[in-house]
Amino acid sequence: MVRGVAAAFVTAVGLLAALIGALPAHASPGAQYGIQDDAWLMYGPGTLSDRLATLEDLGVRVVRFTVRWDQVAPKRPADPRDSADPAYRWGAYGDVLDGLHALGIPTLVTLYGSPGWANAHQAPSRLPLSGFGDFAYAAAGRFPWVRMWSAWNEPNSRTFAVPVSPAAYVRRVLNPAFVSLHSASGANRVAGGETSPRVTPSGMSPRSFMQGMHAAHARLDAYAQHPYPVDRHETPFSTACSRCGYFTMARLATIRADVTKYFGAKPLWLTEYGYQTNPPDRLLGVSYALQAKYIGEAALHAWEQPGATMLIQFLLRDEPSIGGWQSGLFTARGARKPAYYAFALPLAERARRGAQAVLWGQVRPGSGRRAYVLQQSVGGRWRAVGGTGRTDAGGTFSRTVALPAGSRVRIWAPSPGWASPALTLS
Repeated sequence: MVRGVAAAFVTAVGLLAALIGALPAHASPGAQYGIQDDAWLMYGPGTLSDRLATLEDLGVRVVRFTVRWDQVAPKRPADPRDSADPAYRWGAYGDVLDGLHALGIPTLVTLYGSPGWANAHQAPSRLPLSGFGDFAYAAAGRFPWVRMWSAWNEPNSRTFAVPVSPAAYVRRVLNPAFVSLHSASGANRVAGGETSPRVTPSGMSPRSFMQGMHAAHARLDAYAQHPYPVDRHETPFSTACSRCGYFTMARLATIRADVTKYFGAKPLWLTEYGYQTNPPDRLLGVSYALQAKYIGEAALHAWEQPGATMLIQFLLRDEPSIGGWQSGLFTARGARKPAYYAFALPLAERARRGAQAVLWGQVRPGSGRRAYVLQQSVGGRWRAVGGTGRTDAGGTFSRTVALPAGSRVRIWAPSPGWASPALTLS
């Protein structure tokens, strides 16, 4: 924390502090913010304990993790509903989920990938002909503490699902999983959809797929969407193609309205989201600074949207191939991007009211009402704006400060012991 503030500045701070005020409670009580990076969790650098400690340091509140049916059960089990059947090889999947459970980090488990014996010896992306519900029941038996589940990944895209058919998805995957997981425990919640944000040449738009799910009588407790931007110019709040039918973060209210239209007041889980960075991706990436800024803005947008109860950052670490995904909080070589600090301490500007800026932020590491200090850059040094603040019990705060456009601000928090990236006010 910055020390030795000049007396004149203290006087100014007193005037500013008088203008600080709380904003109304947010619209998505209990919203969870988390991470997905299956490869890093299972096979990343260091030990599994080291990797799990990183999640704790970041204040991760939920982890989305994929369990591959084709890898867990390469041979047909004699009793497919028994998690202890010798054919099941839980291996690294079990290690990760056991470790997360030991730390008390909730997990959303996505079940995906059919073995050849269940899909007429086709690729794992082929929707199974039968057996998915039995595997879901076995997974619930192996991991009885998991309460959040989803069925398949991006079934509206041929990359992950063959055929791209909402009726086949509902009949062969979603509804069997829903019945089995609820049979295993009444506390289980099952999400359907997990749809990608736009139509592809061999796929379906998320809205069309959603409509098909509704027509096929989909059973679900939540709808899951991957609201990725469709290009690097789109922000969490704005898009240049508002009539394109994309289901991106910028169209969050539209997604929420369609979920309500077709499935009622079911929660909306945003289970994959992220911006790729340049470097290394010169074609699709944004700068490190914009990635960090958009993490805060996306968190704010989800927080403001009624019914959006989960937002998952994808990935933790960039994939090593430039043809892969570069949206991590770490580079492929393990260096922290500014987004690492932005994830732990997201900060965004909600609005400007004349001379006052309305700020929103979170302190994710820690528990209960967490301490933080809002700081302003003055003469190249960071100085406190007001005294030490406190978040609400969930780690969130909103406040209004008298700071002009162009001011650079950040938050510092003792729980992680670092500051957020700087935010330039509008």
